[in-house]
Amino acid sequence: MAFPHRLDAPELPDFSMLKRLARDQLIYLLEQQHEVDKLYKVENKPAVSSSEQLCFLVRPRIKNMRYVASLVNADKLAGRTRKYKVIFSPQKFHACEMVLEEEGVYGDVSCDEWAFSLLPLDVDLLSMELPEFFRDYFLEGDQRWINTVAQALHLLSTLYGPFPNCYGIGRCAKMSYELWRTLEEEEDGETKGRRPEIGHIFLLDRDVDFVTALCSQVVYEGLVDDTFRIKCGSVDFGPEVTSSDRSLKVLLNAEDKVFNEIRNEHFSNVFGFLSQKARNLQAQYDRRRGMDIKQMKNFVSQELKGLKQEHRLLSVHIGACESIMKKKTKQDFQELIKTEHALLEGFNIRESTSYIEEHIDRQVSPIESLRLMCLLSITENGLIPKDYRSLKTQYLQSYGPEHLLTFSNLRRAGLLTEQAPGDTLTAMESKVSKLVTDKAAGKITDAFSSLAKRSNFRAISKKLNLIPRVDGEYDLKVPRDMAYVFSGAYVPLSCRVIEQVLERRSWQGLDEVLRLLNCSELAFTDMTKEDKASSESLRLILVVFLGGCTFSEISALRFLGREKGYRFIFLTTAVTNSARLMEAMSEVKA
Repeated sequence: MAFPHRLDAPELPDFSMLKRLARDQLIYLLEQQHEVDKLYKVENKPAVSSSEQLCFLVRPRIKNMRYVASLVNADKLAGRTRKYKVIFSPQKFHACEMVLEEEGVYGDVSCDEWAFSLLPLDVDLLSMELPEFFRDYFLEGDQRWINTVAQALHLLSTLYGPFPNCYGIGRCAKMSYELWRTLEEEEDGETKGRRPEIGHIFLLDRDVDFVTALCSQVVYEGLVDDTFRIKCGSVDFGPEVTSSDRSLKVLLNAEDKVFNEIRNEHFSNVFGFLSQKARNLQAQYDRRRGMDIKQMKNFVSQELKGLKQEHRLLSVHIGACESIMKKKTKQDFQELIKTEHALLEGFNIRESTSYIEEHIDRQVSPIESLRLMCLLSITENGLIPKDYRSLKTQYLQSYGPEHLLTFSNLRRAGLLTEQAPGDTLTAMESKVSKLVTDKAAGKITDAFSSLAKRSNFRAISKKLNLIPRVDGEYDLKVPRDMAYVFSGAYVPLSCRVIEQVLERRSWQGLDEVLRLLNCSELAFTDMTKEDKASSESLRLILVVFLGGCTFSEISALRFLGREKGYRFIFLTTAVTNSARLMEAMSEVKA
């Protein structure tokens, strides 16, 4: 099925309902505490004043439980009588209760669960705010958050109707989907007969595409995240941005009209837009000069407040752009981007390796150096043993031996690997595939793959045309495809896979891609309820990133939606970037 071309985008569902539900549940949990106080008084037990109550709203982490237990035990030693309540969010784990029991305080603490797993950060972006998901699952193999994902999907289908078309790729995606379907079957009556509001859902594991997450971001929102760190949809701009002695916390979403117009733009276009915006704003201010008293009164009451707000936001974003420019110029950003593009395209690998060695020797940044090493490893199907040992030795000498465990973590996650003997068979494998059928070649390749975990990035890139071939310079002002989010050098793999599956409405014809992604058994399609969906809902697509998504991927899919008449909604375990990815793998905390 071909995409409809440039249709008006469908309306997005109202996600404010999620906030109201979460708020009401928390109020209910806190009101329960007051009911307990009344029972204490009725049974003639000593009443506990509000100052003698402690309520902990915590993530279900063992270190948090040890902290709570230490406070309770300290109160016992001091002879202080208090009531303690622990509210876990988004869910309660048995392991946490076991820790309280081991510490001897389980009987003193009442436990509850606040199922706040979906935080609307914007009109089209939902986050579970679980940054630990990536490390827990993709490094430690801990599957505890899969139930949280399944519960979140179940909540969405309960509120907005069933999803007629479901696609997914990755082990975590498949497990989450199966558990979610089990929940749906157990409570079938809740969505039965409802018309779907969202026509497609696509679940994708982060390890399907590490390359995109490791690349430097060049769209405005991505650069703001890389430079200042966006947290829960807001950012703290320091004095270097505000041009004052105070910091400013700014909410970055569609309500900020200036930001909304530049968030998905390549950074090279942003200054031009802001300059034009400033001129337009000045022209609106200048209109006052020829006004009579009545017109001035209308201007002050209706327009002035909005213009002042827009002027304030404009000055903030101009300050942010200037700060980004200063930092990137200092870091020689152009040379860094040139190296990344060479790695993506597979050219000048020796020169790129030398650049990474120089980056390490100059001690520019331990996180940045790791990121470049991982990008080299994944794009080259692992490092040759000589380069791996050399880069690792130089890194440990520059940044310290305490980083040794980090290398072990990166190897386990498949981010930084050394080529095994089996990987040298890649050339022979490509020759064999020309002589035998695709099916037979697939079996031979699978046998080779078992020798070492490989990324197969070059083959995937060629198969999906991830590196655009353009005559002349790529026009970033009028982008032709999703590659603009990386200056025209690379189409995000995750976004291309989503585009291809939506075009085909299945994984049919993508067998070779799945095999190269090592996901032949981990891709699924479910199209059971499409007859109930309206044409409007079929143009709404929910993309679920398990392990985090970047603002570059969000911008790329927004572009695809505008081009094809679709509207994408994003649900992610957390918004991530290359630095967060490396920090999650690191054993050395900053």
